[in-house]
Amino acid sequence: MAISLTESAAERVRSHLARRGSGLGLRLGVRTSGCSGLSYVIDFADEARADDAVFDSHGIKVFVDRSSLAAVDGTRIDFVRQGLNESFRFENPNVRGECGCGESFSV
Repeated sequence: MAISLTESAAERVRSHLARRGSGLGLRLGVRTSGCSGLSYVIDFADEARADDAVFDSHGIKVFVDRSSLAAVDGTRIDFVRQGLNESFRFENPNVRGECGCGESFSV
């Protein structure tokens, strides 16, 4: 099991944590949403929870709750800039389908 960040994503998280002044790392999860079933939830991790799996990538800790782990196991998170737009992108080997707008996925 593994979750990884590209160097670009790790640098983005690192800079936001520094600006924020607190936090242990990044929290990744999923929630039921959209027309395909699941969507990613990403936030700062301010504490480690008992049911968290913790991964280290480029010096950034990524916390994933056990209930989300099966849906995101093996995911690589990138941070991309295209013109004025910037966002995290998820390369998830478990995805079997996505909605047309790209906001939700199924495993």
